[in-house]
Amino acid sequence: MELSILMYVLVGFLAQMIDGALGMAYGVSSNTFLLSLGIPPAAASASVHMAEVVTTGVSGASHWKLGNVDWKLVRRLLIPGVIGGAAGAYLLTSIDGNIIKPYIAVYLLVMGGVIVYKAFTLQPRNKPDGYHGPRVSLLGLLGGFCDAIGGGGWGPVVTSTLVARGKNPRMTIGSVNFSEFFVTLIQSILFVLTLTFGEYWQIILGLLIGGVAAAPIAAKAAQKLPMKALMIFVGVLIIALSIRTLILALS
Repeated sequence: MELSILMYVLVGFLAQMIDGALGMAYGVSSNTFLLSLGIPPAAASASVHMAEVVTTGVSGASHWKLGNVDWKLVRRLLIPGVIGGAAGAYLLTSIDGNIIKPYIAVYLLVMGGVIVYKAFTLQPRNKPDGYHGPRVSLLGLLGGFCDAIGGGGWGPVVTSTLVARGKNPRMTIGSVNFSEFFVTLIQSILFVLTLTFGEYWQIILGLLIGGVAAAPIAAKAAQKLPMKALMIFVGVLIIALSIRTLILALS
């Protein structure tokens, strides 16, 4: 039993390092790791959503402390993201989220390629792009909805799109992570009303311990990584995860 908890701690640590440093993929990563350990899909998804409330909170606070948060961007993302997440979580009880996964995977695959391309072709900007228009709010709405319906995707949908549009990667990652806490919280509240989590306590506890330990380290890594390297890492991660998701969805 102790070995099981340690395995879940490792899963939580690795997933949060990916999410905190790259601004995405905690849910996708942790679900992938848990399923590879033989955890049933329902148990994995339920546990990840509960653990994310704490891990995203710690990660968001870490980015805030390190100055990685653009408050204008947060204001554009937070409320639409919460609304989209609530709507998606509600619909998930009656609609199979796997139906839309292939479409999300194709979109993310393209966005990942765009990010990698821009990493090699764009010159660093002397002044960060600080304009966040109404389209950012629509993106937050879509990201929250996809995150709930598809079992993950807030980071990949929102972060990949914003970075591909030329936003500052470090500030985008911090702002998206900060907003993610509130999106995850509303989803978890709705999931708690419909799902039973008591039997998954070992998984939830392990993910929490590992995620909390990794969050400050990952936030520091996001602050120190060069912009070009960070964009390449984000793009390659999106491409790899999207290919895997598309293969599984179509198999």
